[in-house]
Amino acid sequence: MSEFWLISAPGDKENVQALERMNTVTSKSNLSYNTKFAIPDFKVGTLDSLVGLSDELGKLDTFAESLIRRMAQSVVEVMEDSKGKAQEHLLANGVDLTSFVTHFEWDMAKYPAKQPLVSVVDTIAKQLAQIEMDLKSRTAAYNTLKTNLENLEKKSMGNLFTRTLSDIVSKEDFVLDSEYLITLLVIVPKSNYSQWQKTYESLSDMVVPRSTKLITEDKEGGLFTVTLFRKVIEDFKTKAKENKFTVREFYYDEKEIKREREEMARLLSDKKQQYGPLLRWLKVNFSEAFIAWIHVKALRVFVESVLRYGLPVNFQAVLLQPLKKSSTKRLREVLNSVFRHLDEVAATSILDASVEIPGLQLNNQDYFPYVYFHIDLSLLD
Repeated sequence: MSEFWLISAPGDKENVQALERMNTVTSKSNLSYNTKFAIPDFKVGTLDSLVGLSDELGKLDTFAESLIRRMAQSVVEVMEDSKGKAQEHLLANGVDLTSFVTHFEWDMAKYPAKQPLVSVVDTIAKQLAQIEMDLKSRTAAYNTLKTNLENLEKKSMGNLFTRTLSDIVSKEDFVLDSEYLITLLVIVPKSNYSQWQKTYESLSDMVVPRSTKLITEDKEGGLFTVTLFRKVIEDFKTKAKENKFTVREFYYDEKEIKREREEMARLLSDKKQQYGPLLRWLKVNFSEAFIAWIHVKALRVFVESVLRYGLPVNFQAVLLQPLKKSSTKRLREVLNSVFRHLDEVAATSILDASVEIPGLQLNNQDYFPYVYFHIDLSLLD
């Protein structure tokens, strides 16, 4: 499973024994894989500052998670036909995300623990904000290019009634620069090919004999040329429609066709040139954002543990990886049972949802006797 539970309990003798009991029970019952989660000793500061940081870190946690999910989605979108290989680019410090989380070590060089907590949080917040700003500008430029290219490509798709014809016809298919003659393109259903050949010369006066030629066809019909005098265009269109032949509005413009082809070539070239740099940027900055996010989780555990368990700072953080989706309920029951002594009132209400305690406002899914945070990597799979 790509899911982790990050918990902490006071580090005194009673709770160390509780952690050992938890490890024993979860191991024997094959409920979770547990590892210690090392968090450095930060400068605590005042109680008021911790309360403020608790709220700020909650918002930063949500923002960071949203950002890495958007970046993961951008990798998938950029890779297009190679979406199955997107996971190869979603790494943290060169390793898969699960390995990074289970072997987490605080980055002292990037986020010095000796700095005030407010400064550490501010550094991470600014880093993530800059990544988001760059993500928006880079993906916007690439998506605009991609959309323009797709719009051009769509013009060359579809049936003969809707698609562009500039990549099908050639100069030789038309009578050009004639004061009197013009070449029209007519779509003829496949079942009516024979009728077209027999009747097109007589659909109107002044149709040039033997001037029709099949240019291309799709599963529904074919595109034929026919040359006639300009003065009978409208009469020919009317008669053609009566016979289920459709005159396609198209006039050969060599300059416009050349412009379209050059635009397509330019967009393809620009997309190819931007693809590599953008994918590399996403790979590097996804890693940076993910690392920052897990550091935010560590900070939240520290702050909430101090607020919950008090001073001096003494708690033990543990990372649990549930082994089966079906066993998460049992794992929660084990944790609540082992640590119920941390908050008897809350633990009782959690273990027995039928118990109503006057004056206690409690969401059973959001509050636990111990400090708890959730890390879900499944949406990055």
